[in-house]
Amino acid sequence: MVGGVCFVLLVSLVGFVLGLIFNHFLPLLLNLGLPTPKGTFGWPLLGETLSFLKPHCSNSIGSFLHYHITRYGKVFKSHLFCSPTIVSCDQELNYFILQNEDKLFQCSYPKPIHGVLGSSSMLVVVGETHKRLRNMALTLVGTTKSKPEYLNDIERTAIQILNTWKGKQQVLFCEEARKFTFNVIVKQILGLTPDDPQTSKILEDFLTFMKGLISFPMYIPGTPYARAVQARTRISTTVKAMVEERKKCRIIEGDNNNSSKMNNGDFLDMLISVNTLSEDEKVSFVLDSLLGGYETTSLLMAMAVQFLGHSPSALQQLKVEHENIRRGKEENEYLNWEDYKKMEFTQNVISESLRCGNIVKFVHRKALKDIRFKDYIIPSGWKVLPVFSAVHLDPSLHGDDALQFHPWRWENQSQTCKKFTPFGGGPRFCPGSELAKVETAFFLHHLVLNFRWKPEGVDQSMAYPYVEFQNGLPLKVDQILSEAC
Repeated sequence: MVGGVCFVLLVSLVGFVLGLIFNHFLPLLLNLGLPTPKGTFGWPLLGETLSFLKPHCSNSIGSFLHYHITRYGKVFKSHLFCSPTIVSCDQELNYFILQNEDKLFQCSYPKPIHGVLGSSSMLVVVGETHKRLRNMALTLVGTTKSKPEYLNDIERTAIQILNTWKGKQQVLFCEEARKFTFNVIVKQILGLTPDDPQTSKILEDFLTFMKGLISFPMYIPGTPYARAVQARTRISTTVKAMVEERKKCRIIEGDNNNSSKMNNGDFLDMLISVNTLSEDEKVSFVLDSLLGGYETTSLLMAMAVQFLGHSPSALQQLKVEHENIRRGKEENEYLNWEDYKKMEFTQNVISESLRCGNIVKFVHRKALKDIRFKDYIIPSGWKVLPVFSAVHLDPSLHGDDALQFHPWRWENQSQTCKKFTPFGGGPRFCPGSELAKVETAFFLHHLVLNFRWKPEGVDQSMAYPYVEFQNGLPLKVDQILSEAC
């Protein structure tokens, strides 16, 4: 009896393994007649995923891409994230993919990501739902980015953060940048200040959420992934409670009342007035905004500070630009949108930091039909990964110094060209890109006028593929006493 059970289990296990192997190579068998790009599928089930995700310096393409590009060319096939995949390191194909969203290609992130972000997240939804959410985001950003109240909040927060550096010899810049971006975004979205009890509660849950977003996607109680899903539920509950409280205030005080409770001027106030989004979509919109405004913006700031710390000439030119802007202002006068538009070299520094730092290495797409591009076919249903970092660091596109931080390269070329896509492109171009650049520019304004800094030790930004500074980017700081924040 026991022997029979063992035999059945053995047969089942062998069948399972053979099924995985067959499923792994089936796409190759079905597409033998199609001229797909060269490449290899690697191991059954895992394919080449572990090699693809091997950590490397974010201002490099890593050993996996280097090997495959050298052997197969800038477009090759592989087996990644449990799916047959076309990997594109070609600027023309990347642009073609981004511009044909929902026509030939569709957003296709791994299912576990949906579990953390939620099914209504703008990052994972497709079709008409994505259009509705993105149009809302564009409307909110468009009405916000140049408002004096918003710009003043950014500047006040930057000054508050930098004031805490006085008397210090060292700071962990990544921590400081995250404090800054979180305080800015939570004020803009939810109308909360750093001292509000709800702010610390949301931050605690959000940090748990972030850790799970980049963890092994296995829902086992106690794991980072499981805790992230639970943290998202708590954040959703908190946001829904805030929405209900705002609605009650409107009912009690009347829709035409101009009280501060009813007109906070934040995203939440605007979302409440929108009838085209469901409650879950509104909550997901808040979470997406926190994610974009917190992590990616703070990483952009860290990249800029790191690169400037190793480029005295760029730092000096940046400082001169901001000294000239400050001379045109009254003492303690806030920066405005016109000042931001004058920060031309600052824009070059930001663009070069994005190009070299590669905060977003690639995005997930899938082919909706068999697609011919140049001399090969991208088979229907295959995953497609346009790799932005490979294009950003391509010497044939950016010159022999492509791996070097050189902000002057942007003086003679467009920052919205095919070979530069740090915020994606097409219908999924990041709607908050300008806000990230404004926050970075305003923080740099007060940083370069009030502090000298030097990176302590060697701390390289690493792509896992998410980007992280291993030691938090420690800086030796020295206040410029002749200036005041």
